[in-house]
Amino acid sequence: MLCDDCKERPVSVHITKINNNQKTEKHLCEQCAQKYGEIQFSTDNQFSVQDFLKGMFNHSFTNVPQYREETHCPNCGMTYSDFSRNGKIGCGECYAAYGERLEPLLRRIHGTSTHTGKIPKRSGGKLALKQRLKQLKQELEQCVGREEYEQAAKVRDEIKAIDKKLQD
Repeated sequence: MLCDDCKERPVSVHITKINNNQKTEKHLCEQCAQKYGEIQFSTDNQFSVQDFLKGMFNHSFTNVPQYREETHCPNCGMTYSDFSRNGKIGCGECYAAYGERLEPLLRRIHGTSTHTGKIPKRSGGKLALKQRLKQLKQELEQCVGREEYEQAAKVRDEIKAIDKKLQD
């Protein structure tokens, strides 16, 4: 496949943009991709996930609130500016410290800001119960909406049982 712009060199970069539910794709060679301005290639041809994330986080967002005062993570001392420069979170506490700022970025990258994948059995007992509880609450709302009160009562009882397990 040849580059969409120069139509001379083979494609090495595929860019997909979604703006206002409109999807546009570009298939570019390395030189045209650099001219396009979306990606910067390093001189040693190494491209890491951190480089990708750094590029994503330095992108201007119109709906992200602007912060004047630079806050530090209470655990590791990392600032949000440090994170945006290197694309790495300093520690687990950074997610709590910068949650409001990270959420739009996580949604942009992953499509959601909540984990929906697998949970390790040996360490995720409570997390699995919390996810099940969330599913059951949605199911309860649906049952009530469809006026299936007997099923809703069963779901309610299961919710109470899980709540009791989580409190123990």
